[in-house]
Amino acid sequence: LTTGDLPAIRENTSRITDKKHTRHHSGDSCTDSTKTKKSPAFNGFVASTSHLEEIISLQARQIAALQREVAEKDAELRSVYNTVVGRILKTYKTFRKKIRHRKREKRHNYHAWLNAYDTLTRNKRIRVLDRIDEMEYQPIISVVTSADPHQLRLLEESLESLKKQLYRNWELFITCNDPQNIHLNALVDRYRAKNLSIATVSGDGNNPEEQAPENLAINAATGKYITFLSPTVRLHPLAFFYVAEEINRHPESELIYSDEDKLDNTGNRTDPHFKCDFNYDLFLCQNMIGSASVYSVKLLRQIGGFRKAFEGAEVYDIALRSIERLKPENIRHIPRVLYHTRSQVKKNEQTLGMRCAEIRAVKSHLERMHINASVHNAPEAEQFRRIRYTLPVTSPSVDIIIPTRNNIRLLQKCILSILSRTTYDHYRITIIDNGSTESECLELLNQWEANARITIIRDPSPFNYSKLNNRAVNLSSAEFVCLMNNDIEIISPEWLDEMMSHAIQPNIGAVGARLWYPDYTLQHGGVIVGLHGGACHSHKHLPKGNSGYFGRASLQQSFSAVTAACMLLHRSHFLAVGGLNEEHLPIAFNDVDLCLKLREKGLRNVWTPYAEMFHHESASRGHDDTPEKQEQAKKEVRYIQNRWKNMIRHDPAYSPNLTIEYKDFSIAWPPRTVELYSEHNSNILPLTTESQ
Repeated sequence: LTTGDLPAIRENTSRITDKKHTRHHSGDSCTDSTKTKKSPAFNGFVASTSHLEEIISLQARQIAALQREVAEKDAELRSVYNTVVGRILKTYKTFRKKIRHRKREKRHNYHAWLNAYDTLTRNKRIRVLDRIDEMEYQPIISVVTSADPHQLRLLEESLESLKKQLYRNWELFITCNDPQNIHLNALVDRYRAKNLSIATVSGDGNNPEEQAPENLAINAATGKYITFLSPTVRLHPLAFFYVAEEINRHPESELIYSDEDKLDNTGNRTDPHFKCDFNYDLFLCQNMIGSASVYSVKLLRQIGGFRKAFEGAEVYDIALRSIERLKPENIRHIPRVLYHTRSQVKKNEQTLGMRCAEIRAVKSHLERMHINASVHNAPEAEQFRRIRYTLPVTSPSVDIIIPTRNNIRLLQKCILSILSRTTYDHYRITIIDNGSTESECLELLNQWEANARITIIRDPSPFNYSKLNNRAVNLSSAEFVCLMNNDIEIISPEWLDEMMSHAIQPNIGAVGARLWYPDYTLQHGGVIVGLHGGACHSHKHLPKGNSGYFGRASLQQSFSAVTAACMLLHRSHFLAVGGLNEEHLPIAFNDVDLCLKLREKGLRNVWTPYAEMFHHESASRGHDDTPEKQEQAKKEVRYIQNRWKNMIRHDPAYSPNLTIEYKDFSIAWPPRTVELYSEHNSNILPLTTESQ
């Protein structure tokens, strides 16, 4: 019973009482005393009902008290729960933040990376020495370094790094202008006594070019390979071993370069430069080959050695003249840090002189190659260069192909930015209307059809990006085609001039642009194949003004692929490789597949930072946020992984020492460097510590 039952009980009791009163009043034989007198049973029932009411009322009060107590306890528990959970969540967030920070620190912690993956242990030393004994060919490596009698400490450090080489088949030539210097001769004699092959070569500034000390050393070299060491360079103990191993594995090698880092004032290694495989377009902008590269002696004798006119950039000039005579397979990259450069603060006039010499060297190279271009300091990275290729007097025709469906404001912004900001004149726009239904959009498309520059193709078939573009390219009569998304907005007026100046060069496939998000963080800086197991844009979300990893977010260069959000290429190249893959890649990765097919044909895909646009990414089609879209995306990733597994394993425009988990060029944990194999068995020669 509850307090809610009391009204019903009272009502029933009243009804029973009324019935008894009615029965007493209806009998003729009843007297007044009989009418008012109640039976004992009735009185007992009323008494029990009253008692029951008291019990129910008491229980109701007890229940109410318990409910209040429970509510108070519940509020107290909720308060404790919220406090505890709040603290747990706060601790979790703090912990997660610290974990992310530590991961970020670890990704950039070069010292820890060296301890993990570049430590020369006793067992590794033994295996390297065993491998050296097994080599069928042990080439003599000639080393040329210069000596300043006033800085003999630097020379001594160089000699120490040479003495520590596990590969011993080398000879050293020391060039100097004062061969009679007592201290220099004493130092050389001391190291000769340690069974080191050292010769001195002298000369003076009045010698003719062919009699320069470096050129005399080239002519005196007894080995087939030669390297030039600056006094500030220190070699890794395995440097010559890796060079000899590369020569054994690739006898066609004529120019070998490696990664590098710096030594700070305390002798610690810092600032690693993990390089990509040879990248001609990047090489014109920066000397990615570096100073301690190894050359074929025969090659250097053919090109005439060093030239005085390029003082400050002599090695860069030699590299530029060397590549003019080499095939791609003759240029080898060892993805190891094989030398360390001592950090030095250079005077402004030295830096300026070196930059001017490098510009002269590149100009000289372009002239020899009959390439009409000018060379300038790169605007966002002045220590590097920008190449401006000259367009022909008669501009080739370009067809800008833009698929679209509804979303008129996006398309209108794209078209108007092209029409109002493009300085290149010989272009047309082809809009592929993929079944627009909005009246405003249809009306504007009808208006644009009257524009002599614009052609509208109606195609209401189900969305297939590859098929839409293939149809438009097949219908086009232009020399070049520019695939463009409808969510692009032009920034730089010379965007098409810049892209065309690259596209007309020999052996160029696709040309990509620098795309920004509306907040001026980088959306596309070239595509790296293998990132996240597929392909992703490099330096994504990098703030404007940041030149990226060793300038790579702000320099012209080759990439394995560029995005078709804005991609320019010769129409004949597009058709020769079969265009975009309609069957397996209708939505995504079709641009990556196209670029890799172009690369397979021997063409270079170039990215330029000087064609700039906004990309309102996926604003037209939307994101892959439905099960159907996500399943389609997975299919396309699987296709790319199967079709281009070798490129997924190693993108030549990227380094195996850099991460494929992030897009920021941070260090890979562990590196994906290909381990060296013995020629007589398949045992891997580990390049890491025993603990790994």
